[in-house]
Amino acid sequence: MCGFIGIVDEQGVAEQLSTGLQALQHRGQDSCGIFTYDGAHFPGHRGLGLVRDVFDRSVVGRLKGIAGIGHVRYPTAGKGVLADTQPFFERRPGVIMAHNGNVTNYEELERGLAGRSIHLVSRCDVEPILCIFADEVMARRRVNHTADDVAAALRDTVRMVKGAYSVVFVMQVDGEPTLVAFRDPNGIRPLVMGRRGDAWCVTSESVALDALGYELAGELEAGEVGFFRLGQEPLRRMLDQREHTPCVFEAIYFSRPDSVERGETVYERRLALGRRLAREFADRDLRADRVIPVPDTSRPAAIAFAEELGLPCREGFIKNRYSGRTFIMGSQAGRESALRLKLNLIRSEFEGQRVVVIDDSIVRGSTIRRLLDLVWSQGPKEVHFAIHAPPVLHPCFYGIDMSTEAELAAPRYTRDAAKVGGLSLADQRAMEERWAEELGVDSLTFLSVDGLSEVFPGRRCAACFDGVYPLPIPEEHRLAIIKDRTAC
Repeated sequence: MCGFIGIVDEQGVAEQLSTGLQALQHRGQDSCGIFTYDGAHFPGHRGLGLVRDVFDRSVVGRLKGIAGIGHVRYPTAGKGVLADTQPFFERRPGVIMAHNGNVTNYEELERGLAGRSIHLVSRCDVEPILCIFADEVMARRRVNHTADDVAAALRDTVRMVKGAYSVVFVMQVDGEPTLVAFRDPNGIRPLVMGRRGDAWCVTSESVALDALGYELAGELEAGEVGFFRLGQEPLRRMLDQREHTPCVFEAIYFSRPDSVERGETVYERRLALGRRLAREFADRDLRADRVIPVPDTSRPAAIAFAEELGLPCREGFIKNRYSGRTFIMGSQAGRESALRLKLNLIRSEFEGQRVVVIDDSIVRGSTIRRLLDLVWSQGPKEVHFAIHAPPVLHPCFYGIDMSTEAELAAPRYTRDAAKVGGLSLADQRAMEERWAEELGVDSLTFLSVDGLSEVFPGRRCAACFDGVYPLPIPEEHRLAIIKDRTAC
C-alpha cells in the first residue's frame, strides 16, 4: 500500500506536495519522492525514510514547477531500496509517474518489454506501466501529444497491465502541462480529486486535500482517466470499466478516519463496524466490564462497540506517537521491535477487570501474542479480544502486504479456510474457540462476513476475507508474486 498526490497550480507545487505527503505518511514509511515539471524540465528528488527527513526546505526549494507528483511507499513488489522508490521518469515523451496498488502480471510485462528492447531498472511495478504507456503514446505521435493520443495509449496500457492500481502522471498534453490520473477497470484502489481556485489535486485520500485547502470534488470512476489543467474543468474519459469493487481493507485499516470515501467518512464506517461487532459479541452471551481499543485504528469501532453494549470505553494502551505502524514495517523482527516501543499500558484499566480489547484485524498473529503478554501482566480478571473485521483467510494480490498463505494466521485454525464466500457463522465461531484456547484468552470474536456486508453493501473487494477475487489471478502470476514477496 502506498500514497500519492498530484497537483497542478500556477503558484508552484513542490511545497504543497511535501505537505500533502506528510498527510499521507500513514500509507507508507519506507521511501518517498517528489518530481515536478516547469514546462521544460522535470526536477525531482527521492529518498529512503519519512517525508520530513527526506524533504527539507532546501530540497523542496529546488523543485520548481507548476505541476508535479509525490509518493510515499511501502513495498508489495520489489524491495525497500532507492531504485524502487517512486515517482519514476521516462525521457521519451517526458513523463513522471507514480501509483498505488499492485501489478499482478509484472513478470509477463517485463518479458514483453524486453522483447521490444525496453529494459526495466527496478522491481517497482509502476515502471512497466510507465514504459508501456510511453512506448504506446510515442507510437501514435512522436511530439505534440494530444489528449486523444494519451487516452488511446492508456486503453492499450490498461488492456496489458493486470492488477489493482490507481496511477498519476504529469506530461505535456495539447501543449499544456497536464496532470493525468486513472484507475484500474475494477477501481480497487482509491483516487479522489479536489479543487482550489484554478488549481487541481488528485490523491489517494481526501485528508491530503484537507491539509492543503482543496475542496473535495469527487472520485474518478473505475477504469476512468482524468486530465487536469489550470483553470479548466477536468477532461474525463472511460478507458475500460468493469464492476466497481473498492477494497474494504482500506477503510478497516489503512485510511485515516477523517478520509472520505464515496461520500462517507472512514470514521463512520468504523463506527458501523463496531456496532455490528458488539451485537455479535452479545449474541455469544459474553460479558465484560469495559472496552479498550488498541490505538489508533480501532478507536472508533471500540467507541461504538461500548455504546451499543452500555459499557465504558477506556484508554488502556498508551501509544508512543513517534513509532511507526507495525503492519507496514518491512520485516517480522521490525514489527515486533516496533510494537515493544509503540505501546505501554495503564494497569488500573486492566487489573481485576473483565476487559474487551478491540483491534482492527489479525493478519500474521504475532502482534496479538505480544499484546496478550502485555495485557496479562496487568492482572485482568478476564480477557476478551474482538476484531472489527472477519478473519483473514486468503492472500491479497492487489497491494496489501499479505501475499502468501503461509504468513496468515487464521487458516491454521480451520479446515475450511479455502472456502470461497467466507466461513459460515458456525464454522467461524468454532475457529474462534480453537484459536482463543491456544492464545489463552476467554474469548476471541471476529466480525462475520455477513456483518461486513452490512457495513459495505454491494460489490466490493473483500478477497482477503471471503476469497472472492474480482480480478482472477492465474496460477503463474500467483507464484511469481509469492516468489517476489518471499525473496524480500
